[in-house]
Amino acid sequence: MSYGIADLSITPMRRERSERSEMVSQMLFGEVYEVLETDEKWLYIRLLHDNCEGWVEKKVFREVDEAYVQNYRASDQLIMGEVFNLVMKKGDWENRLIVAGSVLPFYDAYTKRMFLGDEEYVVLGGPREVGIESVRDLLIQYALMYFNAPYLWGGRTPKGIDCSGFVQMVYRLAGITIPREAEKQVNEGQTLSFLEEAQPGDLAFFGDTSGCITHVGILWEQGRIIHASGRVRIDKIDHHGIFNEDIKRYTHTLKVVKEMI
Repeated sequence: MSYGIADLSITPMRRERSERSEMVSQMLFGEVYEVLETDEKWLYIRLLHDNCEGWVEKKVFREVDEAYVQNYRASDQLIMGEVFNLVMKKGDWENRLIVAGSVLPFYDAYTKRMFLGDEEYVVLGGPREVGIESVRDLLIQYALMYFNAPYLWGGRTPKGIDCSGFVQMVYRLAGITIPREAEKQVNEGQTLSFLEEAQPGDLAFFGDTSGCITHVGILWEQGRIIHASGRVRIDKIDHHGIFNEDIKRYTHTLKVVKEMI
C-alpha cells in the first residue's frame, strides 16, 4: 500500500485514465491519498478525508510513508480559510498559489511553517482568523466567500466549483466532513418535514421526475439559498424549489431538506 500528498495547488481527478476524461473532483494542496491502482502514466487514488476516488497523472505523485500518514490522521490539520494564499518550499524559488480548502499539514502558527513529507514549506500570508463562534454563522460566511465563483463540473475551488463541491468545501472549512457527491450528502443528517423548520446552514436537495438528486444548496435566512448554478449565486426558495429572479422561473424542484449540524 502506498500513499501520496498533493504538493500542487489543484490536481484534476478523472473518471477514466485520460486527460480528456470527465473531471469527477479535484485534489487540493496538502490532501493525502491512498494509491489503489497504477499503470505507466496514471494512478487511481482515494482521498483520505472523503473517500472520493479518481485517476490522476502519475507525474504529480509525491509519496509519503505510512508513519507520516498515521501522524497526519491522528493530528488536527489546519484547513486554509482564505480564498488564496502563497506558500514556498524551503530552498526553492517557486511559489505555490493555494486556494481555500487546502490543507496545511503540521502547521506551526509561530513560524508559519508546515511539512509535506520531509519537505518544509512556509506560508507567506497568514491563515484567516474568523472570530465567529456560531457554526451556522461560520457556514454562511464561508458560503458567501465563494459568491460569483464560476460553475465547474468537478470543481472544488473559488476558481471553479460545482454544487456538491461547493457544499462540501463550505462544510469542510467549518470543520465538518460530508461526502463529495450530492446523492451521498442527502443520506447524511436529519430530514426536516418543512422548509420553514430549516435554519441557516442546513441543506436543500433537488431532483428530477425520476427522484434522482441532481442539485444541492445551502439555506440562508428569509427564504434564500446559496448554491452553484452557472456561478455561486443567491436565489429565492420556497416549497416548490428555487426561483431564479433573473429569468423569472423555477429552475430546481425541491425534494429534501436536511439538518446537518
